[in-house]
Amino acid sequence: EVQLLESGGGLVQAGGSVRLSCAASRFPFNAFKDYPIGWFRQAPGKEPEEIACSRSSDMSTYYEESVKGRFTFSRDNAKNTVYVQMNSLKPEDTAVYYCVLGAVGFGCSPSIYRGPGTQVTVSS
Repeated sequence: EVQLLESGGGLVQAGGSVRLSCAASRFPFNAFKDYPIGWFRQAPGKEPEEIACSRSSDMSTYYEESVKGRFTFSRDNAKNTVYVQMNSLKPEDTAVYYCVLGAVGFGCSPSIYRGPGTQVTVSS
């Protein structure tokens, strides 16, 4: 079974930057590049929201409107790893960030696998 593990969260001041990583393990050889993979976040008391999704290596990345221009998604297929570079962070970016994997040919939602999440807290 595929496993996803996020890392890189923590406490940062408003205006700062954080880079999250998500490593996918137990993946079929050379299959990672074909899978949709991305990031969701869930703030306290709010519904989860999809903030970035790469449907495959050949397709452009979707970004949620509030993170466009501030967050940059990237994927390293050789390492089965994806990243999200988060710049100009705001207190409203405070949330648990989850790495999610979708089904081939579809998007990141609904996801078929999800990591345990990593907390990002932005102080004002």
